[in-house]
This record gives sequence, C-alpha cells and structure tokens, in this order.
Amino acid sequence: MPAARQLDDLSPLLVSRAEALARGRTPDELRWLLRTGRWTALRRGLYVPVPELAPTTDPHRRFWLEALALERHLSRPTAAFSHATAARMWGFALSSEVGAELRLTDPAGARRGRGFRITQAPLAPGEVRTAGPIRLTSPARTLVDCAKEWSELDAVALLDDALLSGKVRLPALREALDRAPRRPGAPAAVRAVDRADGRAESWLESAWRVRHIAAGLPRPQLQVEIWIDGRLVKVVDGWLPEAAIAIECDGRVKYERPYRNRTPAQVLWDEKRAEDAMRSVGIRVIRVVADDVGTGWPALVARTRRELAAPVPRLGAFRAVPRAVGRRRPA
Repeated sequence: MPAARQLDDLSPLLVSRAEALARGRTPDELRWLLRTGRWTALRRGLYVPVPELAPTTDPHRRFWLEALALERHLSRPTAAFSHATAARMWGFALSSEVGAELRLTDPAGARRGRGFRITQAPLAPGEVRTAGPIRLTSPARTLVDCAKEWSELDAVALLDDALLSGKVRLPALREALDRAPRRPGAPAAVRAVDRADGRAESWLESAWRVRHIAAGLPRPQLQVEIWIDGRLVKVVDGWLPEAAIAIECDGRVKYERPYRNRTPAQVLWDEKRAEDAMRSVGIRVIRVVADDVGTGWPALVARTRRELAAPVPRLGAFRAVPRAVGRRRPA
C-alpha cells in the first residue's frame, strides 16, 4: 500500500467539473479537452489529464487514480475498499481470475455501478485502515473476504503469500473468521485458513499442496532441510517422511531467470548434484511443474500413489529438518 503522502500527491491530479470552472475553464473548453483526448473522465464530472495515466515507474498508477475518483464520486464515508481491490492495495498476490471491478464494503447498504460493486456488511473499527483519503479493510479482513469468494486453490495461495510476507498472522485471520461465522462463504474461508501455511514460497507450491491434500494423500511437511554428511544439500518444498519422498515444485522462472547471480546452467547443475546426493541415500524425488497441477494432475496422483505403495529403499544416513518459517525469494 502506498504511503498517504503518495496518495495526497495523486489526489490533485483529479479535477472536478466544478473545480475546473472555478479555475476559469469554460464548458466549451472542457468538452474540447475531453473530445481531443487530452483529458479523460474517470467518473462523471471527475477528470484527469491523459498523460497522468501513463504507468511511468508505477504500473499501478491508473488503479490508484481510479480508486481515488470512485471514492470522491461515491462520497460514502462509511464505505471501505475491500475484497480483491483491497488485496491489490495491500500488495497481495492476486489470482489471474480477478477482474478490474472495484469492490467496496459498506454497512449502510449495497450498490452496483459502472466498474464497481458495494457489498453491505458490518465493519468493525479494527477492520478498517486509512491511507490518505482512502479507507480499506484490514489485511486479515481483506484476506477472509477473498477466501469466501475465490476457489480454494486461489484462496490458499493468497493466504500463503500473505503469511510468508509477514503482512498478516494466523491469529488475526482466525479473529476475522470469528467475527462473521454465518456470512455467505464462511465455511470456504475456514477451510482455506485451515490449509494455509506461510512456509509455501510460490504459487506452484501452494497449488500442489492443496490438490495433494484434497486427493487424500498424506499431508506433507514443508520446507525441509536435507543434511547429508554434515552438509545442507537441499531445502525441499515438500517431504513425506514415512516414505522418504521429497517433492520439488519447479517453476520455469527458476531456470530461466535465476537469482543470486547464477546462470540457468548453474541452477540446472546445482539441482542435478543435489538430487544425486539425495538419491544416494535412498531419498526418492518427485518434481512438480505447473502442468502437473492442471491437466497432468491425475498422472501425478497416480505416480505419487505408486511411490508411496512401493517398499522404501534402504536408506543411508541423512537428517530431515523442517524449517519453522518460509523464506521469501528475491524478486
């Protein structure tokens, strides 16, 4: 969420019709500015110079201007931006299914309009934050509202990312759930919070875990350090301890745009060496890619079941140490 000062800098870019006329613009001049594309109307009677909508260094600039324009247009002091709109304001990872509609919650009543929707629901004092002129729901309330409406996979991935970033804690999520036990979607939100885990470090890890558990497979440990001969060989994304099976969720970005100044070839070599070391002590490795949690899911489940049913290989000496918290990866 931007600082209040940043929003205060954006607010003057919005010019109301009354303000423009008071500053000496004529109605004909306003029509000319709009017709020629020099200005655009974000809301009726609320204008902004078109160059100000360019992304420049902030790709979210237009989003914030649209939100500021809607806040002025509605003039509803009891309303707060909520759901996916507040999630974007807080900088949470959003589902690709989220549309451009601006969402708000207002105890005073519901309403729909061009590009926005207001849901009527109570807002406790602790569930609202402010940033300049913007009111929005707290991180915990925002996440619970999203989890009520989104698919379980997308909701858990959202919660995992928020927990990993430290922007919210599980007790706060549970408190938000307790405030609204009978609201529509509450059971889905309860399930999502129960399955959330801040040790998941990517969307793919979250998606695999959700589908893995839903398939009735053993609940995995997450972010487990594998130590061999006193050396940390690998931190695996998932670990099935009774079968000594390591799960690695491999996104393409891991190899195409590696961090820590490594080349793709170095990443591939490091992965090969680590897997060779794990297999040398009997650890089996299952690698999961994005297709495996989509159309390839039945095949991945079948393979996992085969590995679980097979005799555990003779194991050499190693230690598997689960991490207490996940670690956010460099951008």
